[in-house]
Parts: sequence; C-alpha cells; structure tokens
Amino acid sequence: MSFAPDALFAHPLDQHARFSFDEQVVRVFPDMIKRSVPGYSQMLSMAGVMAKRYVPEGGRIYDLGCSLGAGLLCVAQQLEAHQQLELIGIDTSAAMIEQATQVLEAALPTRRCQLMCADVRTVDYQPCDAILLNFTLQFLAPEDRAALIERLFAALRPGGMLILSEKIHLQDQREAQLLYELHHDFKRANGYSDLEIAQKRTALEDVLRTDTPEIQISRLREAGFSLVSQWFQYLNFTSFIALKGS
Repeated sequence: MSFAPDALFAHPLDQHARFSFDEQVVRVFPDMIKRSVPGYSQMLSMAGVMAKRYVPEGGRIYDLGCSLGAGLLCVAQQLEAHQQLELIGIDTSAAMIEQATQVLEAALPTRRCQLMCADVRTVDYQPCDAILLNFTLQFLAPEDRAALIERLFAALRPGGMLILSEKIHLQDQREAQLLYELHHDFKRANGYSDLEIAQKRTALEDVLRTDTPEIQISRLREAGFSLVSQWFQYLNFTSFIALKGS
C-alpha cells in the first residue's frame, strides 16, 4: 500500500459518518498524523530515548495501538545494540496491522517482532519492561481505562516504564477553549480547510473522548506507579512517563 495526502474529509460527507481506522485512514495515516497531532514525532522519538534508559538486554516492549509501527521503530533504533529485544505491537485495526507488518519486516528484518490484531483490553500480557500507549486509551470507553492501566502495571517488571500519550482537555474552560482553537489554527496552518476540520471533529464525536491531565495522573498513581511525570505538552496533546518501583 502506498501512502497518500490526507483528503478524507475534503468533501461533504454523511453527517453520521464515524471515524474508524480502516484502509482509507491507513492509506493517509502518516500525513494525517503529521498535520493533525502537534508534537507527534517528538513524543515517539523521546519514547525511544526513554526506553534506552529502562529496558535491559533481552527486554520485552509492547506498543498498544501500534498503528503503522512508528513507535516500535523508534525504540528499535535507540536499542540497536540489544540483540535479544522482543517487540510486540497490538492494534484493533487489521488494516493497520497488515501495513505495519510490511513496514517492520522491511525496516527490522533481524528483530524479534510480533504484531497482532487484538483488543488491548483482552490481551494476556507477558512480563515486560516498557509499554507504549500512544493515543489509544482515548478511544476506549472511559469505564475501561483504569482496569487496563492496572493490568499494564501488573505486567511490567519492577523498574519498568509506561509511556502514555493522549489528547486532553483542561479543567479551566477559558484555557481549554484557547487550546481547542489553537489546535484548529495548527490544522489550518498545515493545509486543512474549515470543512475538513469540522467534518473530522463530527466523525470523532463519541469515538475519541478525552480526560484531563489530573485524571490521567490520578489513574496512573492509583494503579501503583511510584513516579508519574507529565513530561511533554504541545497544545492539547500531552505525554506522561510512569515508572514502576524496583
């Protein structure tokens, strides 16, 4: 599959159309992410740097909601010397997994890399050293989020890390509105029209539901993480690192 510019919402669509990670989205996904998610590449590249600090030789890393495998590529690049590293990517989209398999087989031909199409809430996680959870929790039902974080905490070995990146909303309504509007300005600056912005927003309603940073931090601490830090924020997109005590 060749990738194309994102024009999925450039023409009028059915007002009841819902966003899904189907083959159409996969085809434009790299362009969509670049133009829609502020700081995406920085978050992924730094996740690889963090993994280098916390993942030992022979370690196991999960990327939940792995999409096209960019997070696993960043980790593998930073842990190039770790010959026995095990990389596991999980995504509910069969189209994503199919394309990610091709990408990773070409880029990491000698790596132990497993990709599976599955619901991250039902996977039997093996003991691991790092988990990437980038822009995935926000697509799960809010009532399922704490239980997943608790399961991930249990799977991590002592000293392991979880990277959680999410779109957020803020408690202060004025500040929340400002970041909301600035994000739309960011999209316009990257070539999206008002029609595209409005139609994608409508398609994501009830599909992507955000939390506040306070809720995210509280959820991580309640699961048992000994250190939680909101290390990155760009407009209303943020990333946390959570460490399990040794």
